[in-house]
Amino acid sequence: MYALARELMFKLSPETSHELAIDLIGAGGRLGLNRLLCKTPRLPVTVMGLEFPNPVGLAAGLDKNGDAIDGFAQLGFGFIEIGTVTPRPQPGNPKPRLFRLPQAEAIINRMGFNNHGVDHLLERVKAAKYRGVLGINIGKNFDTPVERAVDDYLICLDKVYAHASYVTVNVSSPNTPGLRSLQFGDSLKQLLEALRVRQEDLTERHGRRVPLAIKIAPDMSDEETVLVARALLETGMDAVIATNTTLGREGVEGLAYGDEAGGLSGAPVREKSTHTVRVLAGELGGRLPIIAAGGITSGVHAAEKIAAGASLVQIYSGFIYKGPALIREAVDAIAASGSLG
Repeated sequence: MYALARELMFKLSPETSHELAIDLIGAGGRLGLNRLLCKTPRLPVTVMGLEFPNPVGLAAGLDKNGDAIDGFAQLGFGFIEIGTVTPRPQPGNPKPRLFRLPQAEAIINRMGFNNHGVDHLLERVKAAKYRGVLGINIGKNFDTPVERAVDDYLICLDKVYAHASYVTVNVSSPNTPGLRSLQFGDSLKQLLEALRVRQEDLTERHGRRVPLAIKIAPDMSDEETVLVARALLETGMDAVIATNTTLGREGVEGLAYGDEAGGLSGAPVREKSTHTVRVLAGELGGRLPIIAAGGITSGVHAAEKIAAGASLVQIYSGFIYKGPALIREAVDAIAASGSLG
């Protein structure tokens, strides 16, 4: 059934079909129809002090504005992450900016944090009935200088804190100029320190501690990844998400759209992302949980991420290509592997 729907959707342009899919999933959620198609598989796990009904979540980027939270929740995800959201609305990069590479089960995007702004997202969160684990992914506006990026992150953190189960700090999108420089050296430490101080203040103000996760790129060297891991530990972060999209083009050479600018996601990034998880796990030694994303298109791939050292996984491109059935397949494979916990 999903294969037929996908075939029809793939006849539309990628961005048009994306928007239509969000509308349909959102409508199904409002009508309660999505829960008739799927049941949330149970494989409880506690991470960051939060209780997840299963370890398979929706990665940020699919529902940037929180327009279909209830719809996605009814499809069986153990948690939902929305965003990336910025302080002010912004249109993103010029179209076309989203490209399918079906032969490789891959997607290239250079969306550029297109979103309606944090205030719109919060209205959608307040309107949702979902009471499960909700992550909100925050970023900076494209026209905010990198040296003032911390201001944007703090604005977003202040606004979303009371409404999020956890907050993800996106410093790894390749589509906002200069953003990835925030992953390194003093820039990273200054950002993380500012976030930690604000987190402590907000914890006292709201009477609860909302975990902070940092999302990193798969394109760092092992040495750079180790330095990031150490910075996360030193500054008291709560989790790391590995990984965002890659600037590499391994696995899509010669394919239509394979040389388009932007971040590559889907099957070709799987090994690179899993390697990053292993490097992080080796350095962190269980002191900080890892949420793995990148290239999960089967249950085996999800179990592979857990075996590499992750506590949770997220899917995006795999969901586009395989549909909701991938959620249960991933949960079942993780359970069968015995690697969780």
